[in-house]
Amino acid sequence: MGPINSSWFQPPTLLLTGIPGLEAVPIWISIPLCVMYLIALLGNCIILFVIKTTSSLHDPQYIFLSMLATTDMGLSLSTLPTVLSVFLLNHREIEFHSCLTQMFFIHTFSSMESAILLAMAFDRFVAIRNPLHYTVVLTSPRIMGMGIAAMVRAVVLMVPLPILLKRLSFCRDVILSHCYCYHPDVMKLACGPVRVNIIYGLSLVLCSFGVDSVFIVISYILILKTVLGIASEDGQLRALNTCISHIFTVCIFYVPLIVLALIHRFGTFTSPLLHVTMANLFLFLTPVLNPLVYSLKTKQIRSAVHKVLRARRNLLK
Repeated sequence: MGPINSSWFQPPTLLLTGIPGLEAVPIWISIPLCVMYLIALLGNCIILFVIKTTSSLHDPQYIFLSMLATTDMGLSLSTLPTVLSVFLLNHREIEFHSCLTQMFFIHTFSSMESAILLAMAFDRFVAIRNPLHYTVVLTSPRIMGMGIAAMVRAVVLMVPLPILLKRLSFCRDVILSHCYCYHPDVMKLACGPVRVNIIYGLSLVLCSFGVDSVFIVISYILILKTVLGIASEDGQLRALNTCISHIFTVCIFYVPLIVLALIHRFGTFTSPLLHVTMANLFLFLTPVLNPLVYSLKTKQIRSAVHKVLRARRNLLK
């Protein structure tokens, strides 16, 4: 571990945690994890390929979906090295600066995903509230501007996280609660005062995830108000049906995120297994389920995927 200064100590490595009680059989756990990573990466790649190669899917709704798929892939790739290292190779050590780098990318991609989900809620609002001006309001430059704004906001907000952690002194106990580096988890290992880190972490959550979730709720209140104003029941159902995939995605992203944040702040006496379960749900739910949800629920994507698969089969004949 190296010499420990009585006033300041920064560990060269931290220890990741697998699933409590199942440390002896990591190879069996690694199989479903590998399958989930494969589904997440392959599924999102297919979504991106289909949207890029199908001209009828170059609408704002699908451009936002491609942004979502890109962030899901980034989130999966950020955690893949340590997760597979722990469960496949039973190697739990991670270098301190590598941990901070991974933490930065995980939180950055999570913030970007939150912003893109907000943009997708705005997309659904415009499509239902003012369908005749849909393509006029959501032009390509505006869509790209929203994507760039989401990325810039995420980077600017997350850059201070590793910097603030670098100034702290850490204790001898360097065991993390998860198989990847998560800011509240790393912060709990510090021995020095963490008031600034706590305040900034809370402000960050409120300014990104909190603001995004509030505006998503407002968007759906306005959408519901518009839908209720549609005369025919069939028209109401068709309008709501276009939002189902997005609503499901919002739920599977925010629910594990909120529960995980509450566990780290208030769950001192909760089971370690609950920590790990919620951390893995936050890690895998959205990247794995988003491609499946949009492929199964969106007729245009489903048709485009079938066309690509048919063309592929014809080439192989």
